[in-house]
Amino acid sequence: MATDRDIAETHVRPSYRRVWLTFAKNALVREMTFRGNFLITVITRAFWFAAQLTLFGIIYGQVQTINGWSWHGYLAFMATGMMINSIVESFFMPNCANFSELIRTGNLDFALLKPIDTQFLISFEKMDLAMLTQFGLACSLLTYALSNIGNPVSGLQIALYASFVSIGIAFFYSLMIALASTSIWLGRNQGLYDFWFYITVFARYPRSIYTGSAMGNVLRFSFSYIVPILLVVTVPARVIVDALNGDWRLPVVGAIAAVIGIAVSRGVFLWSLRSYRSASS
Repeated sequence: MATDRDIAETHVRPSYRRVWLTFAKNALVREMTFRGNFLITVITRAFWFAAQLTLFGIIYGQVQTINGWSWHGYLAFMATGMMINSIVESFFMPNCANFSELIRTGNLDFALLKPIDTQFLISFEKMDLAMLTQFGLACSLLTYALSNIGNPVSGLQIALYASFVSIGIAFFYSLMIALASTSIWLGRNQGLYDFWFYITVFARYPRSIYTGSAMGNVLRFSFSYIVPILLVVTVPARVIVDALNGDWRLPVVGAIAAVIGIAVSRGVFLWSLRSYRSASS
């Protein structure tokens, strides 16, 4: 039988699903209030999408493959990268970018007082739903690429693909929230965000292209096993295109890196909160 304390805790304990849906509803209302901004974002992403297709269409017009990636295989890779980035940029980037502003204005005090996990609140309160149009474009491009490759795609491949896309999102999120947490000590960390973009730009290209030179080999090793940026997109793309050809070393490294990244970023976030001094202190 439930005690009074259990009943009280049930009323206090929030439903994270309901809170997340409330955030999503607020974001949708905000997007519909500023329809012009929503439309501009959609047009901008569509233009970027068309520019990328045009650029690599010109490149592949001169060659058949690039380090083992055919034209349609690379389209699947591009679609996977777009898919991961659209989720990160829609749900996590607006909040991580706003973290330093919460500290500067003292609004982090109010987040800490709410009866909900602070990291959850800071990670999901704001959403840029217009960026999800890129997810739709990515799904269409992936479908087109796979239909032209012609290899049958099994249910296991689809399940593994979804799993490794989720792993990639988790890794990017862990890196982003860890960098955002440094705002507690730095006050403003725009330079670190620039660093995040400079590092993640390597993930825009398949891991196999970083070969043929000493510097390329160094980058390939460093961003595969130390900070496995190159595995975030390459692994799920390989899963859906050719089932990895039986090589499971890199997927295992990517999965372990994502788990470690989430754990470390959680520790960094909590450590930063312990160092925070409220606006009233």
